[in-house]
Amino acid sequence: MGQYVAPIRDMQFVLHEFLKVEEQLKELPAHADTDADIINQVLEEGAKFTSEVLFPLNHSGDREGCHHDAATKSVTTPKGFKEAYKQYVEGGWAALACDPEFGGQGLPIVLNNSFYEMLNSSNQAWTMYPGLSHGAYECLKEHGTDEQKRLYLPKLVSGEWTGTMCLTEPHCGTDLGMLRTKAIPNADGSWNITGAKIFISAGEHDMSENILHLVLARVPDAPEGSKGISLFLVPKFLPTADGGIGERNPITCGAIEEKMGIHGNSTCQMNLDGVKGWIIGQPNKGLNAMFVFMNAARLGVGMQSLGLTEVAYQNALVYAKDRLQMRSLSGVKNPEGPADPIIVHPDVRRMLLTAKAYAEGGRAFTSYVALQIDRELNHPDEEVRKEAADEVALLTPIVKAFITDNGWIATSEAMQVFGGHGYISEWGMEQYVRDARINLIYEGTNTIQALDLLGRKILMDNGAKLRKFGEKVKAFVEENGTDEAMSEFVTPLGDLGDKVGKLTMEIGMKAFQNQDEVGAAAVPYLRVVGHMVYSYFFAQMAKIALEKQDSGDNFYKAKLATARFYFARLQPETATLIRQARSGAANLMALDADLF
Repeated sequence: MGQYVAPIRDMQFVLHEFLKVEEQLKELPAHADTDADIINQVLEEGAKFTSEVLFPLNHSGDREGCHHDAATKSVTTPKGFKEAYKQYVEGGWAALACDPEFGGQGLPIVLNNSFYEMLNSSNQAWTMYPGLSHGAYECLKEHGTDEQKRLYLPKLVSGEWTGTMCLTEPHCGTDLGMLRTKAIPNADGSWNITGAKIFISAGEHDMSENILHLVLARVPDAPEGSKGISLFLVPKFLPTADGGIGERNPITCGAIEEKMGIHGNSTCQMNLDGVKGWIIGQPNKGLNAMFVFMNAARLGVGMQSLGLTEVAYQNALVYAKDRLQMRSLSGVKNPEGPADPIIVHPDVRRMLLTAKAYAEGGRAFTSYVALQIDRELNHPDEEVRKEAADEVALLTPIVKAFITDNGWIATSEAMQVFGGHGYISEWGMEQYVRDARINLIYEGTNTIQALDLLGRKILMDNGAKLRKFGEKVKAFVEENGTDEAMSEFVTPLGDLGDKVGKLTMEIGMKAFQNQDEVGAAAVPYLRVVGHMVYSYFFAQMAKIALEKQDSGDNFYKAKLATARFYFARLQPETATLIRQARSGAANLMALDADLF
């Protein structure tokens, strides 16, 4: 169904020319030996695996879905999923960016990030099984005991075991302070945990021999609200002392959710009937530990929508070049045929360029953030690590919300290119739209991300993190401000940077009087800041393309044209968004609830 070819050329441009990762990685002792040859080899092999093994299972997996056996409480994944996962494990892909101490290959996250884009383009539903495991690995690595790390991390790293996070309950989603799952201590140091969780991605399946559930619960006498939450490790099968499979733990799937998209992933209702678990970190500090997992998942969801944007664009492009309909308004372009290909029509090009620009902007953005994570984890200078951590904290909600918003726009536009055929399932385009829609909702809705960005990441520190990023933007503008060829990129970038600063100050002053002003402005505000970030990266990429446009490689001409389209057609939405953000809370809160 359709096609997927990993965009290796653009990935190489982002990694080698835009980010210059080889130079950056030389500053990190753990990755100093990762050179261009290694990076290119991983990209090429990853492209083969994703296009040849995973992509052919995407449409069939969506149609078949997962099957729940109520008698055995087991789940069977779609045909081919289990075999593909076996190849994934045997190929060492699960271990790519994990610590060699636990059997990992020790490659940088920025490289793993590119591979995950390929995975999500080829099959988002399948990718969620190993994707969640990486978040569990990071959480255990940072907060687990030495014994927990010894017993569980090698299995997660190898991919033999997978992981989940069990947060949501029927009566509480975002407001985790309301959760009711209980944990009672046992004499041997373990805990008995009872409760119910819903919407648990990959909660039960047949792809790995064991599943490690990270479960939020309350211990006796815990404080009310989010300050009384603890985190527990609950294996599906209790491990033996040597890491083997022991007795079954009574954490079971009660049902699979019937949902709009990602049918190939088992989204489960999980019942915990006095299951055995072990606490991770300190009692009542579980949310702090789980945030490691949640932040990794939020970055991962951004990658999901980037992957869908790319594959939807690719297929819409092929169709637009092949489909003959009507004649060009400016004259016949295909005189040998009965009509012109629809790519000659201006609005078809607008739709294609929207998806193309959002894919290329998202690729540059997520690769940049992944490189900052590598610097945060591995740079020898503590001050550099802290600066990188602050920037990752600032940008994470933008990755999650802005890229998933854009993915919804891009997949919808790509489907529209197909006209009526886009609405028909055999072409595969409507699946990308359905799959993309969940990404705006789970792992913290995009409204929650916007509140996190404006309320916690910016206003809480009086804009310090944002100002540091703004200083980078300002420095680039000043460095290139006198270059006439760069003015079409630098001028709107500098203008938007100034407006973001003024808008932030205005909202902050209003919030002193009424906290609802934050909630009223947050969503348009995040998109404005998202566009500032994309403008900064597109301007840098345009500078490279300008320097190399006469090299004979048409890649740079295409990059330059895409950047021009972005600044002319997409970035200007910030004018409307700024007016929305400035309009205040009154127009939202004045109407009495009974009058709706």
